[in-house]
Amino acid sequence: MPKDLPGFYYDAEKNRYFPYKGPVPGSSLRPLSIPSPSHPKQDDGLYQSIRIRQQELLQARELFGNVISSRKRKLSFRAEYEKRHASQPSIWKYRGTKKMANIALEHVVADITTRHGLEERDILLSGGVNGLLCLFQVGKTRQEVDPMQNYKVDHVWPLNVHQKPREKKLLRELGSSYGATTYMASDVSCIKVSRKSPLPANDAMSNYFLITTLGSDSAPGSVYLLDFTKPLDFDASVPIARDRFHEVAAFKQTLWTADCDPEGKHAAIGTNRGVVLLNMETRVSSWVLHSKSDVLSVQLDQSGTSIICGLRNGAIMTIDTRQRQIKRGGHSSSAVSMPSSICCLASLKLWDQYFVASSMDGSIKLYDHRLTQRGPVQSYEGNVNSHTRIEIGIDPSEKVVMSGGEDFYIRLWNIKSGELLFKDRFMNSIPSAVCWPRVGGLLELTKDGQDHRCYWQDHSFGAWLGSYEGVFYMDWL
Repeated sequence: MPKDLPGFYYDAEKNRYFPYKGPVPGSSLRPLSIPSPSHPKQDDGLYQSIRIRQQELLQARELFGNVISSRKRKLSFRAEYEKRHASQPSIWKYRGTKKMANIALEHVVADITTRHGLEERDILLSGGVNGLLCLFQVGKTRQEVDPMQNYKVDHVWPLNVHQKPREKKLLRELGSSYGATTYMASDVSCIKVSRKSPLPANDAMSNYFLITTLGSDSAPGSVYLLDFTKPLDFDASVPIARDRFHEVAAFKQTLWTADCDPEGKHAAIGTNRGVVLLNMETRVSSWVLHSKSDVLSVQLDQSGTSIICGLRNGAIMTIDTRQRQIKRGGHSSSAVSMPSSICCLASLKLWDQYFVASSMDGSIKLYDHRLTQRGPVQSYEGNVNSHTRIEIGIDPSEKVVMSGGEDFYIRLWNIKSGELLFKDRFMNSIPSAVCWPRVGGLLELTKDGQDHRCYWQDHSFGAWLGSYEGVFYMDWL
C-alpha cells in the first residue's frame, strides 16, 4: 500500500501522488471527482443519467471552492449545479386540455375583473386544432368569484419503480371557462407577445398578442391583435369578446409564422411566397423577400431592421429591411443551409449575435450571425424529427435549449456545451409547442456573467408544453 504523505493523496489509476488544492487547511479528503456525463438511459420509466447528487456538489464547493475537479478537466461549481438542477424537473399534465395547445403557447400578465375589483393574473394563451384559441388563468382562482373550471392534474414525471408519483407541490394551477375560448376563421399558425401598443392613441407599454391564421379556401390568412390593455372578464356565457380582436391585415397567401419587434411597431410575416413586413400603426405592408420556397419561421432583431428567415428548402437568410426587396428562387450564396426544412428559429436576447435553428431532420444548431459561412458554433444531438414543425424553447437565462421530438420525447441541452441534460417521454403525442414565461428581471442579465440572476436558482415560473394530448407544465423545485 502507498504511504500517506501530508498534503498529498495517491491516485491508483495514474500511480502517482497529487497535492490537495482545497481551501480547507489540513483537509484529509481527496478532491471530489465529478463523473463525466453519460448518455441517458431509460430503466423502468426512470431517467438514470444523473450520477451525482446536489448535496455532493455542495460538499465539493465547501471543501474545494468554486472550481472542482473532474476526470478530464476543471469544472465550475455553479455551472455543474445549474446543469444538474436543470436535469431534474417535475412535470404535470392537465386533464381535459386535449387539442387545445398543439400549435402555439404564450404567457402574459393581465388585469382580471372580479367582484373585488381588478386583480393581476398570469394568463396562458394557446392555439389548438381547427382554429381553437383558448385563454387560461394560471394560479389559484377563487371559485366563489370566478366562473372557472379548474383542470385536474396528473404528476407524470418523475415516477418511482411502482409508478407512483412523488409527493410534489404543484406550483401553477390552470383554470378556464366557456368565455375564454373562441374559434378563428382558419387554423391559428402563430401567437406572439407584442410589448408595446401599436395604436397611435396609446403609446404606453401594454400587453397585446399578435395572432396569425393560416388561411383556407374560404378565408384569407389574417393578422390580428388581441388587446389585453383592458381588463379581462371571464364571463362563462360570452366567448372572447370580438372587440378585443383587431384585424390588422389579410392576405391571399398562406401565413405560416410571424414575429414582431420589441416596440410593437412592425411585424414580419412568413408566407408561402416570401416575407411581408407589416407596419402595425399604418397597416401598410411591403414585401421584403419574394421566394418560391415557403418561409416557415422568422425572427426580427432587437432593432427591427434585420429579419432572419427559415425556408422550407433548408435555407436560412438574413434580410435587411432598409434595402430594396429581394427575389430568391432557391438557395442564396449568402444563406446558411441546413439538411432539411427549417421548422423554428430562436434569437438570443443576451447575446443578440447568436440564434438557434432547428430543421425537420432533427438537427438543432447554434449560429453566430458574424460567422454564418463557417457553419454552426454548436450542435445539439439526439432529437428525432422527419416532417413536423416543432417549436424550440430557450429558458429566460439562456442556459438551456428545449425541444420535443417525433419519438414523443422532450430533450434539454446545455446551450453552451451542447450536453444533453434531460431526455424522457411522458406523453403519447409530439411535444410541438413550448413557452417559457417572460420574467422581467431575468432578462436584465449582464454579459460579463457577474451579479446576475439565474433562472435555475431564483425563479417563479416553469415551462409550458403543448401537444395534441394537451397542456403540460414543467418546473424545477
